[in-house]
Amino acid sequence: MRSSHPRSAAVAALVATALATGLLAGSADAAEGAVSADPIRIHDIQGTTRISPLNGKQVTDVEGIVTGVRTYGSRGFWIQDPDADDNDATSEGVFVFTNAVPTVAVGDAVKVSGTVGEYIPGGLTSGNQSVTQISKPTVTVVSSGNALPEATAINEYTVPAEYAPAGDPAAGGSINGLTLEPARYALDHYESLEGMNVKIGTSRVVGATDPYAELWVTVKGWENTAKRGGTVYGSYESQNTGRLQIQQLAPLAQQPFPVANAGDRLTGTTEGPLDFNQFGGYTLVARTLGTVKAGTLAPEKTKPQAEQELAVATYNVENLDPTDPQEKFDALAKAVVENLASPDVLALEEIQDDNGAKNDGTVSAEQTLAKFTAAISAAGGPAYQWRTVNPEDKKDGGEPGGNIRQVFLFNPARVSFTERAPGDAVTATGVTKVNGKAALSHSPGRVDPANPAWADSRKPLAGEFVFRGKTVFVIANHFGSKGGDEGLTSHHQPPVRSSEAKRLQQAQAVNGFVKQILAEDKNANVLVLGDINDFEFSATTDALADGGALYPAIKSLPKAERYSYVYQGNAQVLDQILTSPAIKKFTYDSVHINAEFSAQNSDHDPQVLRFRP
Repeated sequence: MRSSHPRSAAVAALVATALATGLLAGSADAAEGAVSADPIRIHDIQGTTRISPLNGKQVTDVEGIVTGVRTYGSRGFWIQDPDADDNDATSEGVFVFTNAVPTVAVGDAVKVSGTVGEYIPGGLTSGNQSVTQISKPTVTVVSSGNALPEATAINEYTVPAEYAPAGDPAAGGSINGLTLEPARYALDHYESLEGMNVKIGTSRVVGATDPYAELWVTVKGWENTAKRGGTVYGSYESQNTGRLQIQQLAPLAQQPFPVANAGDRLTGTTEGPLDFNQFGGYTLVARTLGTVKAGTLAPEKTKPQAEQELAVATYNVENLDPTDPQEKFDALAKAVVENLASPDVLALEEIQDDNGAKNDGTVSAEQTLAKFTAAISAAGGPAYQWRTVNPEDKKDGGEPGGNIRQVFLFNPARVSFTERAPGDAVTATGVTKVNGKAALSHSPGRVDPANPAWADSRKPLAGEFVFRGKTVFVIANHFGSKGGDEGLTSHHQPPVRSSEAKRLQQAQAVNGFVKQILAEDKNANVLVLGDINDFEFSATTDALADGGALYPAIKSLPKAERYSYVYQGNAQVLDQILTSPAIKKFTYDSVHINAEFSAQNSDHDPQVLRFRP
């Protein structure tokens, strides 16, 4: 199982560096002032900011009741002082990191001596907040079988509507040094409960159970509700304060983690310590876990296209290669036929080369595509043909050795592909005129592959199709990932989204190419689609649409239906289809078959657009 707090000498060194540079250091004066004749209490350790005023100090005989014991991952236990102070900003709980399997039990009254520290899950460069803890502990059990401190309820009434304070400009945008205002900001509220025994009541699941035995709920059932039960991330200011990650303390071998989909309910009381980890931030690590009550969510099926409608779709098939089990090919194929109604043109992302992650210079994906199209035919779909441009080895990012690329599948019984001087990995397709109409110089071809924006990233694939005598230009994309961006719970507020710079350049390149087509024919039918890896409200999407060249078609849907991916309980847009001005009337569908479900064939939902050229 993945560790909640992976620890290493490297991380320890990073934290030591942070302490030395003052990034995590509390006030030395405050620390000295806290050391007095009075015994140190947990709320003295936690203090009123995110960083302990006793950071780096030795403490002796800190008293508390054990509220949770973790025997895997980051091993240790939580203690809580049953005698709380009168300051809501100071937590009464703290994690004791033992490294070895703890020997204490829930309900033990203990005295702990050790070193106060701030551990950053994911390391200093992650931007994550730190966890106040006591390490290298000496533990004395005073008594056993004690009643636990009453769990603090987390619910729609206790969690503030505002997400986080603005970071301190003098501290590089960090909120670490700011006094907590738990009644005003959601992040401050959760931080003021760090390490404490907390509970939630019956809550809606907004992020399905993942392979790491965790799920997401919302304690605010009304907050930006998705039509099918999730919680929609509709702007950078709509972080959805009610989201909370749920894990369990019991090892999986002892107690299997429940399987839940978005829209299900975690019923009854879920209670345990409030932790913070690098894979989602504040997490209720359940000592007592509620029961999942399944909802009625089922994979969607889009409406088949009419005879005179062209159906164009995009689907990220998540690193598909011939070494995947036949079951994956069959499941994806069934989705194409039954859920997507066999679109006329299907742009695929993350098609890997013929031996997948094996890093031996192979770039062809002929075997991958033959296996996939055969599976589609076997599922009752059309005999799709394909067009693509093989990438240069190790030049397009993705899984090492996989050489992912975009591919066009098309149904030759409904649409024809205009093949014109097919390009290669390094040759840019251009825009020309043929018989007085806009045309691609290379079809299929790559858009501006030498542009630095595409370094170590997938280059756009452009193709020219003809449907019922009308030309349609399709540009398939897989923009740079969000890897490296800070999470919503970052100590920088707003979080640093460093990956946006590259996607902005990529969007500008594609927008410029579309404008070249429109300059030759303002009425050209152009579709830009794929895994854009960014939101419909992002600067990336704005740059794609610049000058009215394109319209993000997902904006035609009600806000409660705008999503293709679920991340940390937020249903959000990553996959898109954008239309040129000539495509005035269309039907758009984000076909929800994966993102909301624990059992997935891909982590993305496909998108379909139908129109009459």
